[in-house]
Amino acid sequence: MEYSPNKINETLKNNDFKFKKKFGQNFITDQNIINNIINKSNIDKDTLVIEIGPGIGSLTNKLGEKAKEVVAYEIDETVKPILEKNIHSNTTIIYDDFLKRNVNEDLKKYTYKKLYVVANLPYYITTPIIIKMIEDKINIDKIVVMVQKEVGDRFKAMPNTKDYNSLSIFLNYYFDIKKIMDVSRNVFIPKPKVDSIVISLTKKDFHVKLKNEEIFFKLIRDSFKQKRKTLKNNLKGYDLEKINQVLNKHNMDLSTRAEAISIEIFAEIANNL
Repeated sequence: MEYSPNKINETLKNNDFKFKKKFGQNFITDQNIINNIINKSNIDKDTLVIEIGPGIGSLTNKLGEKAKEVVAYEIDETVKPILEKNIHSNTTIIYDDFLKRNVNEDLKKYTYKKLYVVANLPYYITTPIIIKMIEDKINIDKIVVMVQKEVGDRFKAMPNTKDYNSLSIFLNYYFDIKKIMDVSRNVFIPKPKVDSIVISLTKKDFHVKLKNEEIFFKLIRDSFKQKRKTLKNNLKGYDLEKINQVLNKHNMDLSTRAEAISIEIFAEIANNL
């Protein structure tokens, strides 16, 4: 299918397709952006690609050209007549809610060397999707996703920036995160209210050294509980003396806010606790 606004509108009309707000459906109309996502993903014939929310297949079609196999999860079966005209023989569509699937079980029948996720994620469930991939221990090598710009900025945020939060640290523990490109809201049908960003998350070979991951992640959550408050206020149930010992080594103290502290210093505090 030709991916131009007029052609897509015509196809949708001919198939009597109705957009469903509850699924956050916004279909991309700019082939150059699709090509850029594909090129930056570095997919090859050793790669199995997971796509979440393929919609009418604008990205799915190109993924099938490059990858060994594509497994796409689509919650809306009404796209089926359009989507299945746009896929290659190496592509499987699973019509179900990705968040409810046992993805590791779904992938057992495939043989591959690399596992990537490449998708224009539904914006209303972006964070739950990323968290599921981590918590379900799906062994993903790289994630290249288009997300709402505000969310992407939080994913890749560094200390001492307004977007830096507990999720920034959580994701940076597992992945190296980079921005690929900005995407205007004007290249979607229907046009969303926000601009987008494409980011890549590449699995880290080495994590920061932790004695106990559970203590580390609880410390992060509690430190950002009320973002404008100091560590002294947010961490009242902790051994503040041990926390201060680490902070003092880095010219900080308990009056510091969590947004000023790097993942390495948080790890040091957690290990000291």
